[in-house]
Amino acid sequence: MKTKNFFLCVMFLLTFYVPHFTFHAVACTNIIVGKGASADGSVFVSYNADSYGMYGNIYHHLGGIHAKGEMRKVYDWDSNKYLGEIPQAERTYTVVGQMNEHQVSITETTYGGREELWKTEGLIDYGSLIYITLERATSARNAIDIMASLVDTYGYCSEGESFSVCDKNEAWILEMIGKGAGEKGAVWAAVRIPDDCISAHANQSRITRLSQYDKRQVLYSKDVIKFARQKGYFTGKDSEFSFRDAYAPNDFGAVRYCETRVWSIFNRFCDGMDKYVDYAKGNDLKGEMPLYLKPRRQLLVQDVMNAMRDHYEGTPFDIRNELGAGSYNMPYRPTPLEWESEGKKYFNERPISTQQTGFCFVGQMRSSLPDAVGGIAWVTNDDPNMAPFVPLHCCLTEVPSCFRRMVGVQDDVTFSWESAFWVQNAVSNMVYPYYEKMFPDVQKAREALEQTFMQIVNATPDTASSETLQQQSHAAAQEMMATWTRLFQYLVVRHLDMATKKVEESGALFAPFKKTVHGIAEPPVRPGYPEAFRKKIVEETGEKYLMP
Repeated sequence: MKTKNFFLCVMFLLTFYVPHFTFHAVACTNIIVGKGASADGSVFVSYNADSYGMYGNIYHHLGGIHAKGEMRKVYDWDSNKYLGEIPQAERTYTVVGQMNEHQVSITETTYGGREELWKTEGLIDYGSLIYITLERATSARNAIDIMASLVDTYGYCSEGESFSVCDKNEAWILEMIGKGAGEKGAVWAAVRIPDDCISAHANQSRITRLSQYDKRQVLYSKDVIKFARQKGYFTGKDSEFSFRDAYAPNDFGAVRYCETRVWSIFNRFCDGMDKYVDYAKGNDLKGEMPLYLKPRRQLLVQDVMNAMRDHYEGTPFDIRNELGAGSYNMPYRPTPLEWESEGKKYFNERPISTQQTGFCFVGQMRSSLPDAVGGIAWVTNDDPNMAPFVPLHCCLTEVPSCFRRMVGVQDDVTFSWESAFWVQNAVSNMVYPYYEKMFPDVQKAREALEQTFMQIVNATPDTASSETLQQQSHAAAQEMMATWTRLFQYLVVRHLDMATKKVEESGALFAPFKKTVHGIAEPPVRPGYPEAFRKKIVEETGEKYLMP
């Protein structure tokens, strides 16, 4: 389609800094891998925490014993609004990111669901529910019990949520939604993912008919069906009850923006996904994909990381090689997700990897090792396609300062070269419009760092002290910061003014620039637009720029 603002549309990536809570409906993505589906017996869980303008703070709580009568303040995670306080637990556990010292990890995606159930009389929002539970839980099942007790006791005040609740042995999906005005608690259902399977969720409820699952691997609130009947959401037999259909019925956006991401994850690792393409396109809103599937091979932690970098490459949803990809095939689109032109409504594809990621977490839980060594919170503070994962041990008494939000020093409106969020975003936002030209340098640095970090993690002895693990995690963060700062400088120099300086074929991470015999840089390569984009320009402008 032709547009008068052709060059403006394709040359600039716009970033809208609005609060985290204003656009949650198509925000995050989770992957779950059972211990039998991983190559090393790990349980894996991942989390792209996506929201426009959210600063990527890595949560930390130092566990300890608390005095009787001590209270814990509760703040809404999205808005930072003070909600109240609850009695503190007598004993709390250290939390690093989304994992605690017992290798319990909890992540989420918001599916929204029926809007009339959002306005509840509650004290606990979904973010507080995650972190309060991590501070108290010793296993995944224990975490589910705590989450249910918290919302029953204090009320739930968020939209519908899907939670990944995992430990070193088990992985669960828990889906929850409030009961609406005048009600305090929530209805919920949880399904254990079989050890030899993988699962995913991405902002749409995925637990359907409860009776199809092994009843020994299903938990739910006692009124989950009764309440649906009471509200008129369900009228069939109990055996026919579907949590999704009752509390978050599919619509086009729920499938095309959300379930398509799940399809892409399954498509990477599982056979037979072609039969679900029509559903993933949003053409069959009554359909569904399985909650979990067996992968064709056992997965490595690197597989999970790379899946979080997915842009639908090589699938019917691939967004490269289109006008919206710009001159250098950027696999990203500016916000908003939906837009209008000449009175018609359109949408952008919504891939797993997206520029608005505040932080990404891949949890690696290993039952074969002591908790302090076995639990690794792999974190990055930007779109994981554009930045490396750094390993943080789950026992840390302090999170590296580069991963912390410090108001007025490094936060969502304060740039700092000491902040992982801002250094990583400095690189990615420079690269996005020139993706094909500049991304190879980013990918090379990213892969080199991750390979180094994985070698260090794999070589860590079972008997490593907490001091050693602390030093190792902080050293990894420092190495990432130093490398990424240098990468930013290198990219500015190499790709200055849309040309490209020549480099020596040395194999070095930052290859030296070629120089003339007189000691200055060789003349740069001036590639202009790629041929495919030149054709689009000619199609748009006709003979306006044709040489006589």
